[in-house]
Amino acid sequence: MKPFNIAIVGCGTVGGGAAKIITEINESLTSRSGRLINLSKIVELNPPVAIERFGLPGKLFCGGGKVITPQEAGKYIDEILNDPSIHLVVETVGGTSNFVHDLCVNICKSGKHLVSANKALLAERGQEIFNTAEKSNVSIGFEAAVCGAIPIIKTIKESFTGDEIISVSGILNGTSNYILSRMLDEDLGFGQALKLAQEAGYAEADPTLDISGGDAAHKLIILMKLVFGIDVTMEQLKFQGIQNISADDMEYAKEIDAAFKLICYAKRDGDKVYGTVCPMMVKNDNFLSGVKGATNAVRTINRYSGKHILIGAGAGSLETASSIVADIMFIARYSDKIKNTQLSNKLEFKGLSHFTFPFVITFTTEDRPGITGLVTTEIGKQDVNIYTVSHNRHIKDGAVFSVETQPCTLKQINAAIKEIKASGILKTEPKIYPILF
Repeated sequence: MKPFNIAIVGCGTVGGGAAKIITEINESLTSRSGRLINLSKIVELNPPVAIERFGLPGKLFCGGGKVITPQEAGKYIDEILNDPSIHLVVETVGGTSNFVHDLCVNICKSGKHLVSANKALLAERGQEIFNTAEKSNVSIGFEAAVCGAIPIIKTIKESFTGDEIISVSGILNGTSNYILSRMLDEDLGFGQALKLAQEAGYAEADPTLDISGGDAAHKLIILMKLVFGIDVTMEQLKFQGIQNISADDMEYAKEIDAAFKLICYAKRDGDKVYGTVCPMMVKNDNFLSGVKGATNAVRTINRYSGKHILIGAGAGSLETASSIVADIMFIARYSDKIKNTQLSNKLEFKGLSHFTFPFVITFTTEDRPGITGLVTTEIGKQDVNIYTVSHNRHIKDGAVFSVETQPCTLKQINAAIKEIKASGILKTEPKIYPILF
């Protein structure tokens, strides 16, 4: 049986998990792949930590399992790139630095297949890496970059090749979903729920990337590239986070039979692709509204086969590592048949302002008669039909109320808000949330 030799660069949470799986079930992996799966080398600055955490043999590490310097790591990486016996390199260093970008490019240039969980790098700087892989006739596996253990990448690339995906949406960030679930179920404020997420290990000490929508935006950009062949930047996507959702907002969501979720949404309509990442009020008859905790879920709507939902663990060491290993197995078996992601120049990207959605707009205004009428009149002037208006929630010398619209565009709503602001009645900036059915 021909060997398939692997090197791992970076043996932290995900890289160490992948090494653990490969060493523990090596015989089974070899049987499934039809190749002798062999973990040849690991480059890691602090091997003793990885050895203890994952139970790995010290002999696998360059330097014999001792702590090494960045300069020594660079030398070992060069040796791997120049070693013709190494077939595939796993990059689990993380980040979007020039070092990591160049590492991935050079792995492909060296004629070796690449597997990575680095969603930020692939979303923000991935095109050169994909282009280099294409020129070098090597494959890139990136299942672990989107939703951890959920096999959404392979499902799209393999299972749906006989169909056409019209839209893809879902909950792609477990931290945000955990926070919103605790807020909804226990009537907590955002700060309280965030603290619980940090205590449970679902949120970092600095949770900015998760709660701002940035992490979810990286994942949606990768999915849009894969599904629609369109390359979208973070600036174009203009993502929004969950940090401004209040307990009062949560209460109104319950009133309209909905739950708050940070939703990634992309849809093709003709030669345009619409995409956004933002908090939405998801109606309770939509499956996504019931996805709780740190779980991820992805929904596709296909032209011929209809709706499909994949749900599972979106993070975690061994969960994400299982996707790394699945990519290794797939490449070991089918590398000569794998087609890398292709871009299309025929499609135009449009952001949230061009979507047609029903919206909820929450206003905080002066507390005096006639204000609700003024607000709804200005909205109506923009040819927006109003579905319902909530009761006023009085706070100190102000009032809070919400307006639920029929489907319209954010451009129409913003035009109405501009006129409402001119009247001088607003005490804060209105909150605007799409409704997802």
